[in-house]
Amino acid sequence: MDKKIKVLVISDHPMAPSGVGTQTRYIIETLLETGRYKFVCFGGAIKHQDYTPAKVDPYGDDWIIHPVDGYGNQQMLRSAIQVEKPDVLWFMTDPRFFPWLWDIENEIRANIPMVYYHVWDNVPFPKYNSVNYNSTDVIACISKVTEKVVAEVAPDVDRVYVPHAVNSDIFKKHTTEEIEEFKDENFPFSKGKKIFFWNNRNARRKLSGSVVYYFNEFAKKVGPENVCLVMHTDVKDPHGQDLEKIIQDIGADDGRIMFTTGKYPPEILALMYGMSTCTINISDAEGFGLATLESLSCGTPIIVNMTGGLQEQVTDGKEWFGIGLQPASKAVIGSQQVPYIFEDRINEEELVSALEKMYNMSDEEIEELGNKGMEHVRKNYNFETFKKQWIDLMDRVHEEYGSWDNRKNYTAWELREVS
Repeated sequence: MDKKIKVLVISDHPMAPSGVGTQTRYIIETLLETGRYKFVCFGGAIKHQDYTPAKVDPYGDDWIIHPVDGYGNQQMLRSAIQVEKPDVLWFMTDPRFFPWLWDIENEIRANIPMVYYHVWDNVPFPKYNSVNYNSTDVIACISKVTEKVVAEVAPDVDRVYVPHAVNSDIFKKHTTEEIEEFKDENFPFSKGKKIFFWNNRNARRKLSGSVVYYFNEFAKKVGPENVCLVMHTDVKDPHGQDLEKIIQDIGADDGRIMFTTGKYPPEILALMYGMSTCTINISDAEGFGLATLESLSCGTPIIVNMTGGLQEQVTDGKEWFGIGLQPASKAVIGSQQVPYIFEDRINEEELVSALEKMYNMSDEEIEELGNKGMEHVRKNYNFETFKKQWIDLMDRVHEEYGSWDNRKNYTAWELREVS
């Protein structure tokens, strides 16, 4: 058998429940299924109790995860490259986490290609990212927004559109009987209520506090005894708001808003989507938004802010699979690392109106909308296409770019005319 292609991965821990972690795991498992790949991972972005490298069952030596703080550092990466001799470096998440990586791209790319699975939320086109983009061999773009950004800022870089996907064998529509049994066992209080679902990290850009306040106003209008918002999140996340304190102070702790904080397997999340009238995401910036894609795959419509990757989920340009809310304001915000980007905000009136519209739909109308959403996912974000895209892309990278003794399509120098 030929030597397996070894990939060094820098990302969220592949076993973490985050969108980045989930997609990383999907990609690794897909490539391992070919029998031609093996992986060494820097598993980051979570707090570790143990930093011992671990082999992932049932893959053994073909998949080893090294727990790291953050996403690692230059010294760790240099050591891993020299010891492991990988054929490809694959990394994923927001570019703000990787300036240390691009600072030594000339060392890395002399021997192996760098493949970046890129997320970017919004315009204006980030010209400040051009150096980083041009320091990468291949950029895989998770959304049409991201692809448009890369095409504008670094048109010469090898790029490909590879959107997120969900496994429709898991995130699927359940029967009415299955849903009712699940609700009776786990959410008995919800009998006779329309449930709305919010599945996100409790972080600033997710606008969790706004969701609570705006939903509470909606509940007052239709009767708090008729609706419930289930928020699946960490209510004490240090990067978010104290959601329990908010609902106490506004008098919404009577069952109209409740929290689930357990680490549920995907099969349980699918049932939670299935019991809901719709899933909400009004983030002010969202590279993709995996929870809403999971919701659509389960036949549950969505209410979303028309920002980032959420836009292409809620509509294909002709049909709608929920309600898309145009931002009421676009504020140019930034930092020293990200000098400018739009934050898209909706207002209370728009979300309340959308919730009322969804609330007043008949069960048949909700089901029709949900069925359209499932078809949208199957057509544009199906798991089999996703898997094929990643196998084709990584095979192409290995063939066209090579590594070590047969490294191709890279030079460590360039000629410039000096006047």
